[in-house]
Amino acid sequence: MKLLGIGSRINHSDYGKGVVTNVTSQYYWVTFIDNGLETIELDSEFEVIEAAEDDVDTVSFYEVEKSLRDILKKWSDVSEVISIGDKWKGGKLILEPGDTNLQSKELPIDTFFHKITMVRDRLRVMEQKINSSKNLDEQEKIDLQQYITRSYGSLTSFNVLFKLKSQQFVGQKSK
Repeated sequence: MKLLGIGSRINHSDYGKGVVTNVTSQYYWVTFIDNGLETIELDSEFEVIEAAEDDVDTVSFYEVEKSLRDILKKWSDVSEVISIGDKWKGGKLILEPGDTNLQSKELPIDTFFHKITMVRDRLRVMEQKINSSKNLDEQEKIDLQQYITRSYGSLTSFNVLFKLKSQQFVGQKSK
């Protein structure tokens, strides 16, 4: 098996498209567009989009990470990579109905977290559109902004999933 080098681009069935940012004896460290940094085993199943030579001395991890951040900022509508807390990676969310005759539902917690962060991204886009609207007067903008702030407040229950406190939801502050 020929090792991929830093800078190789891959498409993984679970994580999507990403760039190899580090290689160890057992793992590729891959920064995925939608899922942030993940480690995958060298013999994992994935599609190689573009292979880079395995000569890893020519590019530093910092340079690759900086380039990837720049590319994501330029070409993506996602403003930042949001990481799930390490303790939740690979976990699952289990929904147990009150009626024992019904089946429970399991969902990978990473998938659930991704959906939550997509809601936040869409709220942010809505916020920007409201604030830049020429058709709304200032009072209408304020009223709509308050609904968005309350929506953020409703989502604070999910803050436990975030790796970084600075990326958590913030609702309206008490006066």
